[in-house]
Amino acid sequence: MYSALFLYIDPGTGSMLFSIIIGLAAALYFIARTTLVRFKGLFTGSTRHTSDASDSIVLYSEGNHYWNVFSPVLEEFERRNIPVRYLTSSENDQVFSRSWNSVRTEYIGSGNRAYARLNFLVADVCLMTTPALDVYQLKRSRGVKHYTHVLHAVDDATSYRLFGLDYFDSVLLSGEYQKAGIRELEKKRGLPQKDLVVVGCPYLDVLQLRENSNEPHDNFTVLVSPSWGPDGLLRRYGEQLLEPLVQTQWSIIVRPHPQSLKSEKESIDRLRMQFPESPSFSWDFSPDNHDALRKSDVMISDFSSIMFDFCFLFNRPFLYANTGFNDEIYDSSDCDETPWKFRILPEIGMKLDPSAFSDIKKTIETLCTDEVRAENRIAARDTAWQYRGESGVRIVDYLVKKQRELSC
Repeated sequence: MYSALFLYIDPGTGSMLFSIIIGLAAALYFIARTTLVRFKGLFTGSTRHTSDASDSIVLYSEGNHYWNVFSPVLEEFERRNIPVRYLTSSENDQVFSRSWNSVRTEYIGSGNRAYARLNFLVADVCLMTTPALDVYQLKRSRGVKHYTHVLHAVDDATSYRLFGLDYFDSVLLSGEYQKAGIRELEKKRGLPQKDLVVVGCPYLDVLQLRENSNEPHDNFTVLVSPSWGPDGLLRRYGEQLLEPLVQTQWSIIVRPHPQSLKSEKESIDRLRMQFPESPSFSWDFSPDNHDALRKSDVMISDFSSIMFDFCFLFNRPFLYANTGFNDEIYDSSDCDETPWKFRILPEIGMKLDPSAFSDIKKTIETLCTDEVRAENRIAARDTAWQYRGESGVRIVDYLVKKQRELSC
């Protein structure tokens, strides 16, 4: 008679065990590597290790949806003929559709497979959009001298989950206003000061080059584009909001956050059953949001930074719903001052309370004639998106300068 023995490891414990194993493996790897270099030095007279020039600067992308962040940077490296390595966790990353002379590309898998590769990385400088370095599975590699984070939204730098930027050596910002929150957290948490460099916003630079025309279309179009999680607009008010919108007989586009399909798929599937596609109602799950933004006259969101993309690119109005946002798990919860985005929202957008859902058509029509908010949107854009069109050049300038400093 045989009995089966089952062992269950919860995700949190599994993540911790993975981190311990990878940490030990990385330590052994770099000890062995250092020993080998010193052993060679006995015969060559030198113990200095020089990395392959192509690995002096490394860029890591979590997936194809960050292509617009990295593409202007890669194109600038290519233009200057400076070697750079680009690691990606997306098999269909757009980087593979082009021929490069100076950019070396590599698919490294996703999840733990990618972390294992990154935790053994050797480079002078590593640039990434991924936050929470040295917090969860993604650890600082002993082979990397300098980690740089580039923001991928015109939002407060404190909008990441707790400790999101704490262990980077530098952060590349879209606007000067993002510095204050980082400096406050460094002081309160006893962290060394990072390099904070305003470079602009690469993905907005890319979208700006596309056709951002105000061409007329057949029907007035409303874009519903929220964030995800329990405080997200669709999760909190899905049917309550979509039903009165359908009644307006306008064209409605619903574009859930990409993470919604992973973290709250059941909720999205239920809404798709209740509100099937029709000539005037569509669901948009495409990786690129530009077409949905371009063809929409007004946006409804919550606390998602896509509101800023919409109004900064097209200077069009938006409404933001009060979803009872809880900042306890975000870095902003440790800051004394209210984040910039929540201070500026009433000036550039209109707050939408659930009590007004039933009269949403009139609310939207009123918003679309508000000239004061239109002027405020331009002023906010100039604050949050500095050096428009220059981000690729400025990011490469910084990375090359930092790499040279480290190699000297």
